Amino acid sequence: MDEELTESLWVRIKGRAGTGDVIVGVCYRPPDQGDGADEALYRQIGAASRSQALVLMGDFNHPHICWRDNTAGHKQSRRFLECIDDNFLLQVTEEPTRRGAMLDLVLINKEGLVGNAKLKGSLSCSDHEMVEFQILRAVRRAHSKLTTLDFGRADFGLFRDLLGRIPWDKAVEARGAQESWLVFKDHLLRAQERCIPTKKSGKNARRPA
Repeated sequence: MDEELTESLWVRIKGRAGTGDVIVGVCYRPPDQGDGADEALYRQIGAASRSQALVLMGDFNHPHICWRDNTAGHKQSRRFLECIDDNFLLQVTEEPTRRGAMLDLVLINKEGLVGNAKLKGSLSCSDHEMVEFQILRAVRRAHSKLTTLDFGRADFGLFRDLLGRIPWDKAVEARGAQESWLVFKDHLLRAQERCIPTKKSGKNARRPA
């Protein structure tokens, strides 16, 4: 089974009456992991995200992701972001964990499920920072630190102009449907970053639009 290719461990923490169980996953994704193992991991994440409460942590080795804007410049990193978005997961790590890169992540499927996340220095000879946090059994409402696109201040004229300059026939020539979609999406996200500013979500917002 493809699932044997992934380095992951999943446990269920039994909750007291009225609080429900918490699924906790720990994953390590090697930096040279192939697409097949990635997709196997994403199937595991998709199944676990349907639980009432999920806390997923680990070293996912995606240094190309900008979590502030929810964008990435690498194909595999963009696919990872798609998995996160498709399963409505929130990423709570806010500081780099290894040499200026945010590789070690904490992902949850319910806002307020974890609290007091902070870096605690390296363990022994590791060059990664430890991430310490609390799992809150009684989920509390938290102030959102997420950003969302501010379409009211968008420059759609520039947006159309940027996309109109691209020679689409040459850009997708001899490419299949999936690869052509990734090319289009990459240009779209780049234009979005230049033309559509972001804003802080309201305190009752659950996730970006």
